[in-house]
Amino acid sequence: MEGISFVDIYASKGIEYLVVIAFFVAFVYFARYLGLPRAVAVPAGPASRFRVPEGLFFHQGHAWLRPEQGSLAVVGVDDFAQKLVGKVDALQLPAVGTSLAQGARGWNLVVDSVPIAMLSPVDGEVVEVNRAVEQSPGLIGEDPYGKGWLFKVRSPRMAADATNLLSGKVARAWMESALDRLQPVHGTPSMALADGGLPVEGLARVLGGSSWPEVARTHLLTQES
Repeated sequence: MEGISFVDIYASKGIEYLVVIAFFVAFVYFARYLGLPRAVAVPAGPASRFRVPEGLFFHQGHAWLRPEQGSLAVVGVDDFAQKLVGKVDALQLPAVGTSLAQGARGWNLVVDSVPIAMLSPVDGEVVEVNRAVEQSPGLIGEDPYGKGWLFKVRSPRMAADATNLLSGKVARAWMESALDRLQPVHGTPSMALADGGLPVEGLARVLGGSSWPEVARTHLLTQES
């Protein structure tokens, strides 16, 4: 054929092949894109309703113990206790040199001029008191396991006493179940959980009304016999 060379035919066919290949590649890519599994947002599980750090030991009266070097340990109030009583107005802490016994009354939380006793988690002698928390009891609610610690003890029986305390997963399960065991006084209807399922501050008052000290002492194991 005149006017058309072999080179011209090869060039035109080559362009067609490139177009077909490009279309095929685009088609394969698009098909694979449609077939890819889509990322699905998995809702997070319910958050723990109470703070329960690792490395601490918990007494069933809701005090905690953190062993330190040698025979020293730090003592404080757990997250359940501070949510139970609500805003603490004052503290009546043991003086340096006071001897404490595990399971015996060790100090008071003062709420609306009402003293609420708590049990010591360990045997020992008080060697230091947290003056910052004495002056600002609100630290218990803000940071119960940090700045809100109460005092330090020297305890030669700490290892033995720790076997009577709870820690780790057992402590977390126990603290969650403690909320489930809370019951309103005299069948009074109440709402113990705020929006989002977290405990409201001052659970004892919500559940007990004017009888809130009875509720608090019952769950801190210091009710009058």
